[in-house]
Amino acid sequence: MKQRNYRRKLSVILSADVKGYSLLMRSNEEATVHTLTKYRAIIAELCTKYQGRIVDSPGDNILAEFDSVVHAVQCGFDIQASLKVENTKLAEDRRMEFRIGINLGDVIQDGERIYGDGVNIAARMESLAEAGGICVTGSAYDQIENKFSFACEYLGEHTVKNISTKVLR
Repeated sequence: MKQRNYRRKLSVILSADVKGYSLLMRSNEEATVHTLTKYRAIIAELCTKYQGRIVDSPGDNILAEFDSVVHAVQCGFDIQASLKVENTKLAEDRRMEFRIGINLGDVIQDGERIYGDGVNIAARMESLAEAGGICVTGSAYDQIENKFSFACEYLGEHTVKNISTKVLR
């Protein structure tokens, strides 16, 4: 079997996931799908605004790709701010909070999809983020260290699902 020559590239990956999605679905599937659909549209619009693109969105996860760490982080902040406002319109038990992970890493591109540790690490960072928060890897932070006025908290080196990396939020 002949191996394909995949395109490799350095990308900024934003992975977003809903905290407590299974519980929301269990309590009211239709309301959850309605809110998720609305929030996905907001996220897609913001990704486009910051020159990113949605790569995939299975279940409650959204995977986006950017050329710039600055743009990805700005997008992440705007996503969280926008969804915080939207959540005030919902009953407290229906609010949908996303956790966001951002990584700068090498990926394999196959058509419109991306694969590899770069993607996996972004997904792991999202699992370390607080609801409504953002976690970035050390490689991403190095690119934005002096570009924003907000403070980051260094969380140290973490090993998540067999991947070890420096984490900040």
